[in-house]
Amino acid sequence: MDSKRISKETGRFIGWVGLNFSSLIIRFVPSCYIYGFASSMSFIWYRIAAKQRNIAIESLTIAFGKEKSREEIKRISEDCFVFIAKAGLELMFLMRRPKLLEARVEMEGRDNLERALSRGRGVILVSAHFGNFPLMMARLALSGYKIAGIMRPMHDMRAEKMFMKMRTDLGIKTIYAQPRITCVNKTIEALRNNELVFIPIDQNFGSGGVFVDFFGTKAATATGPVVLAQRTKAALLPCFIIRQPDDTHKIVFEPAIELKEGKNSEETVLMNIQRLTNIIEEYIRRYPAEWGWIHRRWKSKPS
Repeated sequence: MDSKRISKETGRFIGWVGLNFSSLIIRFVPSCYIYGFASSMSFIWYRIAAKQRNIAIESLTIAFGKEKSREEIKRISEDCFVFIAKAGLELMFLMRRPKLLEARVEMEGRDNLERALSRGRGVILVSAHFGNFPLMMARLALSGYKIAGIMRPMHDMRAEKMFMKMRTDLGIKTIYAQPRITCVNKTIEALRNNELVFIPIDQNFGSGGVFVDFFGTKAATATGPVVLAQRTKAALLPCFIIRQPDDTHKIVFEPAIELKEGKNSEETVLMNIQRLTNIIEEYIRRYPAEWGWIHRRWKSKPS
């Protein structure tokens, strides 16, 4: 086994131990102390996780380097780590307490969601790895909506099984992004049953997507939401979950996006993925610490 693989396995083991330790702690710690505990954990994590810290600062510099000072970028990166720590702990805490979860997550623009569902063709919830997005799916499931989320499995399968059980217990259907044909078929089936399908399109998609402008730099982006909307006539509904100052959450449903037609199918896809990406960028600009900056969004380059 080479040193790189040993390092990865060691990191995953430490992460698994930390996850179990945190899961144990929050069983006994009152909810009012969870966020303080998360802030303390993030303070330590930010200082020892050099790789993730550097990726966050690099990504923030690409996005805001011409607009914000080095000190502002560093502060946002620190806040991002705090938000991630809070999200992880409250996810384990609230998903085991459905009534409390419902009370702490409100919905705004629900009429936009109902109008989209009334079409009877399913609804594609277009979003990002923004805020505590698993809580959004959980809140919708608890409100009686049939919802599935397209996601990649976690690298550590032990952690994946833990969170998979939480999602299943709450009624959230998981559609794994791979194998691709299985993902597409399950998604189409859910939409034809007039269900909600959550699809984030904010991560680097390699050579399989299209390149659109994201903070002024070309970013490889998945085309799934638009291609699926073309095929099924499902509604495209941007939505985001935003942390409030008191650590409650608000889900915002934007009005459905009507597809604009280009000269051909390829132009139609590119044009509409750019529109959706613009909405995501707008939310990130308003709440920069709530996006997952520890991801190399601009890793792939146009040929």
